[in-house]
Amino acid sequence: PEGLDFTGVDRIALVGCGTAHLAGHVAKYWFERLAGLPCDIDVASEFRYREPPLSDKSWFIAISQSGETADTLAALHYAKDRVARTVGLVNVGTSAIARDSDVALPTLAGIEVSVASSKAFTCQLTVLAILALKAARDRGRIDDVQLAGHLADLRAVPGLLQQALNLSDDCRALSEWLGQAQDVLYLGRGALYPVALEGALKLKELSYIHAEGYASGELKHGPIALIDRDLPVIVLAPHDALFDKTVSNMQEVMARHGQILLVSDQAGIAAGGEGVHATLRLPSGGGAFQPILYAIPMQYLAYHTAVAKGTDVDQPRNLAKSVTVE
Repeated sequence: PEGLDFTGVDRIALVGCGTAHLAGHVAKYWFERLAGLPCDIDVASEFRYREPPLSDKSWFIAISQSGETADTLAALHYAKDRVARTVGLVNVGTSAIARDSDVALPTLAGIEVSVASSKAFTCQLTVLAILALKAARDRGRIDDVQLAGHLADLRAVPGLLQQALNLSDDCRALSEWLGQAQDVLYLGRGALYPVALEGALKLKELSYIHAEGYASGELKHGPIALIDRDLPVIVLAPHDALFDKTVSNMQEVMARHGQILLVSDQAGIAAGGEGVHATLRLPSGGGAFQPILYAIPMQYLAYHTAVAKGTDVDQPRNLAKSVTVE
């Protein structure tokens, strides 16, 4: 789109609430790794109150399904005269954030009735992935051949998602185990860390079970104190360059009788699945865009656990689809 040339951009501020914020958190890894572009990720309710320094070479990206989220809209208004470009990433093209942004990018997710965001998250990630690739090409970090490779990975994701949808029955079988837990811990590394946060958020929203997402390497810095035989630990670990480190963290959990659910691909389960409580096998592929794929079983686990506990999946207590007040 016109106005989206990343050549002179020196920093991006990514802002959203809840699941939209976590989509931005994943995108931070993509922008920094692929495009070499520093990113700040903020929850919208904190952004303007910490009075972040913004430059006339920086961009502000507001992420919101409804485009009416009060905190995100207020953050956009704070940034508007302080940055070179404001971008609204929204599902509703006529919304306030779309109108007030310099550039509005539609996620085209369609109407999502459930309060808990699922397909909106997938579509936000997809648009952010394309933006990160555009930034990488504009800034000369990748050439046309590398761009084609990344686009091939991204185009492969819908087919991989179709395979991931077949995990519904496996997730339903695990829901009774998860539904008995008081607490659940989610672990991930790299761009899978925000997906662990999203998995924990979904379980909290839908089933009312306390859950936390952590970067796997942070396990020894506090959460390991919680580990016992009653704590399910869900580990997102594709067989990639970080896999061996994650397996080391898993072994620390199992040594303390923690119950591991390993979410990985065939190679990862073969290499690290021994001794775990259960596994969920995802297809390999997707390159840098695997987080889109790994979100699916996180959504399924939350959904089936909520159904098993008898909670209202579409209308969780105390929540609204669009938060239009601070």
